[in-house]
Amino acid sequence: MVPLSEEQEMIREMIRKLGAEKLAPRVEEIEETDEFPWDIVEILGENGLLRIVLPEEYGGINANTTTLCLVVEELCGTCPPAGGIMVGTQVVLSILVARGNEEQKERIFTEVSKSNKIGAIAISEPNHGSFAAGMQTKAVLDGDTYILNGTKCFISGGGVSDYYVVFARTGPGEMAKGISAFLVEKDTPGFKIGKKEKKMGMRGSPMAELIFEDARVPKANLLLNEGDGWKILMEDGNMMRVWGTGVMALGIAQKALDHALEYAKERVQFGKPIARFQAIQFKLADMAIGIEAARSLIYRIAAMIDSGESNFKKIEAMVAMAKCFASDVAMQVTTEAVQVLGGYGYMKDYPVERLMRDAKGAQIADGTNEIQRIIVSRYLLLS
Repeated sequence: MVPLSEEQEMIREMIRKLGAEKLAPRVEEIEETDEFPWDIVEILGENGLLRIVLPEEYGGINANTTTLCLVVEELCGTCPPAGGIMVGTQVVLSILVARGNEEQKERIFTEVSKSNKIGAIAISEPNHGSFAAGMQTKAVLDGDTYILNGTKCFISGGGVSDYYVVFARTGPGEMAKGISAFLVEKDTPGFKIGKKEKKMGMRGSPMAELIFEDARVPKANLLLNEGDGWKILMEDGNMMRVWGTGVMALGIAQKALDHALEYAKERVQFGKPIARFQAIQFKLADMAIGIEAARSLIYRIAAMIDSGESNFKKIEAMVAMAKCFASDVAMQVTTEAVQVLGGYGYMKDYPVERLMRDAKGAQIADGTNEIQRIIVSRYLLLS
């Protein structure tokens, strides 16, 4: 873990207090109803978290990657849907900070500074998930607007977000060369929400299909230039694998260990707490080792990004390592947490079964772990 600034320590403590007092009491109800928690959006907004990456003049603090990791880790440990809201919103705003022109920044940041707007990123399509460069959603310029046609699927935050960064093919160019990025607002004519998915985990974090039928997006909402979409996705959107999925998995894993440790100290069998049995001790030790290794990797990469590391291929590979390793650790830790709790771990009365289901999604979202291993191996073989 890299040394934290005084401000970062204060932010982490604030998130922990906020989580204990206002977020944790909502988790069980969200799990039961699977309803999107608009009240949590308000809580995050009231505490300035939805605008954290923005410049100070718009109510933000120019949060860097390390700070984002701290915030998302703490939120996901307490209330994963809150972490999901943060990730989707900050990735949209981060892309605008890095790639938006002055008019786009002034227009959107002013809106965000005045109200609690949330965002999502739209990449996957029914026939193009891991093979994102093969996407078929198209955008054709018609005067001052682009006409978008196509379907995006499995979009986290779909149906509730105010802003979407949508990637579509503008051509000319083959594969990644012909992809552009657009900021699409929820009330855009021709844009509608399709199927809402029923997921095994991360309840309260909606995932939906986005349908574009001659949707008219203002030319002013094109990010950078035509054909720059892949660059934006790789250099900006890709970073959410660290402070997004990777650190979400870390927060979930840590909470699972906390529950397993507490239970093991209290559960008595054969006349003593099960924490005194070596079989349980070894499980807890392995869980802690995996979590600390994942945390070290994530925050090391965050520090590299914050320091301005210029070797993009190296960063890309290490981001893939972090996402892959942390989510695999989360799956292992949560599964073992269920085992430590035994029969109770399998019941919904205890939170570890929920955490196990939440962890599984992290191995798939933002590029499956098989894809992350391809990225890492390609870097090793070509560098």
